[in-house]
Amino acid sequence: MGNYNTIQGGKGYVKRSKRKKLAIDYSLNKPAPTHDGIKSVMADNLCNFSTNSELCICMVTWNMNGQVSYEDLVELFGNNRGFDLLVVGLQEVPRKDLARLLQDALVDTHELLGEATMQSLQLYVFGTKDSYMFVEEMKVDKHGVGGCGGMRRRKKGAVAISINYKGLKLVFITCHLSAHARNVEERNSQCQHISHSLFSKYCNKPYTNPAHITVWLGDLNYRLQGINTDPARNLIHRNLHKLLRSKDQLLQEAERGQIFNGYCEGTLAFKPTYKYNIGSSNYDTSYKVRVPAWTDRILFKIEDPNKITANLHCYESVDDIYSSDHKPVRAHLCLKVHK
Repeated sequence: MGNYNTIQGGKGYVKRSKRKKLAIDYSLNKPAPTHDGIKSVMADNLCNFSTNSELCICMVTWNMNGQVSYEDLVELFGNNRGFDLLVVGLQEVPRKDLARLLQDALVDTHELLGEATMQSLQLYVFGTKDSYMFVEEMKVDKHGVGGCGGMRRRKKGAVAISINYKGLKLVFITCHLSAHARNVEERNSQCQHISHSLFSKYCNKPYTNPAHITVWLGDLNYRLQGINTDPARNLIHRNLHKLLRSKDQLLQEAERGQIFNGYCEGTLAFKPTYKYNIGSSNYDTSYKVRVPAWTDRILFKIEDPNKITANLHCYESVDDIYSSDHKPVRAHLCLKVHK
């Protein structure tokens, strides 16, 4: 576990100070008589950043495979930057001053509000200019699991940021879980340990409310189950990858009630994001010839849908980035509060 800090709103970078313990439960699996699995939500691609929404959030997850360039970051964020918050979850980050590179790529539109890092696992929250005025409180935490996969840049675990922004409590968690198709139960266990451990030093207090929205984004590393690489690639080549959704371990485990009960995810309309030959859009041609998989995901949960409406306007892979064996995934979510 890491340090438990509160980040106070202020011009430029936010200041950390010790705070009294608070209770926030970010559990994946609160006791419930039934389980719903992950609800698939169709993105409508309609948002024009109108004033009809209280808060528009762009979220990006990317396993960088130890490589990055300024040009990749510009491509990652796109040209339409009317969103209020940008949340960037990164795995296998190279040994560079990535915060500075991100700020340079966003300098015209957004400023850094806060970050949570654990070696190669990093999470950043950016807001529009002067958005620090809307930050009432921010806390960060981290939780490591397992080893480093033999390399320091492959640290496994999760880092998280909890932010009170415009009166809404938002929790963002980026993670990198254990690899390989056979390690389903290990990934399930890691999800559960992470969700129960993050911010756990904030004692339970009766007056503390849960987050209005919780978002997990990262390389969850769930693979395709029960299909070999050739038939999987054949379906992808024929643009029939939607038929692979039933083979997705993450959706299967959620349906069994093991993880992410009550969460939502955009429909998997894009091609599996792993594993590519670096420098191309061709799937793995190494001796392992891995089965393609949707390892990189963005999931969200609204605490009370009667009070907050969440509209998903985009859920897509960013296919024009070639420096990693993963394609980034991007989501655009707008929230409307019912008064």
